[in-house]
Order: sequence, then C-alpha cells, then structure tokens
Amino acid sequence: MLLVFLLSEITFFAASLITLLFLAAAGYRSHSGTVPAAPLLAALTVPGVLAALTALCGTTFLGSGPRKARIRRELAIRWSWRSLGIGFLIGVAGLLLTLPAAYLWSQLVGPEHDGSAVGEAFGGKKLAPPIATAMFLAVWLLAPVYEELLFRGVLWRIFEHWRWNRWFTLAITTLIFAIAHLELLRAPLLAVVSIPVGLARLITDNLVASVAAHQVNNFLPALFLFLIATGNGATA
Repeated sequence: MLLVFLLSEITFFAASLITLLFLAAAGYRSHSGTVPAAPLLAALTVPGVLAALTALCGTTFLGSGPRKARIRRELAIRWSWRSLGIGFLIGVAGLLLTLPAAYLWSQLVGPEHDGSAVGEAFGGKKLAPPIATAMFLAVWLLAPVYEELLFRGVLWRIFEHWRWNRWFTLAITTLIFAIAHLELLRAPLLAVVSIPVGLARLITDNLVASVAAHQVNNFLPALFLFLIATGNGATA
C-alpha cells in the first residue's frame, strides 16, 4: 500500500504541473470578463480525481489479501447510514474546534496571509454562476472524497498493515495531510481541521464517516468562495 500511496501522490503532483502549464499557455481571458470554465475546473478537480483513480486501481492490483472486495476491505469503504450519520455529527461538533482555530489563525497571520491556495487562485475573479456552482460542489463534495481516499484510506491502511497504534495513526495521518497541501503557513490550521475528520475514521473504522465529516468541514469555505466568485461576498 505504500507504493499505492506514492504512485497516487506522484500522479497528483504530475497532473497539477501539467494543468498549471496548460493554464499558463491558455491564460485567463474571456470576452465577458468571467474566467473560462474549462481551465479552472481542470485545475480544481483533475489532479485529485486522477490521484484517487490511481489509488483505487493501485489498491485493486497491489493491495493485500484476496482480490474480491479488496478495495472495500483495504480502504474501509462500507456504505452505512450509521457511519454517515456519525461522520456528519462529528463534523458538526468539530466546527466548535475548527472555527475558533481558523479565527485565531487569521488573527495571528493577518488578512493578507489567511487565504487558502484555492481561494487565492480564484481571488478577485468573477465566475459565471454555473462555473461558481461547479467550484462550490467540487470544494464541498468532491475534494473530500479524493483526499479521504488518499489519506484516511490508503495512508491509514499502510499504518494498519504495519500494526501501528490507532491513535498514533490518527496523529501521523493528520500531520501528513496538513503538510501534503504544501501550504506551510496554513499547515497548523490544516492539522487542527483534520482532527475531527480523523476521529470519524478512527471511531467508525469506515471511510464513509471521514468523508462526511470532511464535507461538513468544507461546506463553509466552499460557500464563501462561491459568494466571492459571484460577487455576493466581501473580499479581503
């Protein structure tokens, strides 16, 4: 599974580089003043989706145990309304931690440094409503799926194979998740934000729960980006 994780990360960074080169060549130009849809959606979704597909294919061929139901077993993907509900509740409760942490972090670093990489990429750009909606859904619903597949799916399973303590697994996957975003200034905040998500995975032993908790956490940032992109929110 370590090889699966490494291949997935390589795929993500390679796809990101190719997408950035494409964006540099295409430019951000349109007659209406809005940002072209295809480059933005590609930059936001393609690298993560490709990394997730790599993780799923890699698990299928390189995972341990019988191939039948290997993805379900190795990545702890089991549909359960109970796990979904627990993940949702943990995500909501986690806001009591993450919202104050985000406020304190913003006060510490200042408004000029408190944005995310996605927010900076879309900052000051007006998007047509359909594109803004697609961006909102991608940040809210899609990004948590592929991030959880990689970090609380493949990476978590690596440490389970190594028989590491579950609480240590929670701690190390939280740190790697924060660092892997390559936003060093935001890494402490990302680590705090990741704690409830990891707890959902730990408590239920089900990736469905951590995806649900992650989606709850991403809803407000996604909504904020949507409002800014459609001109309905205040910019920093």
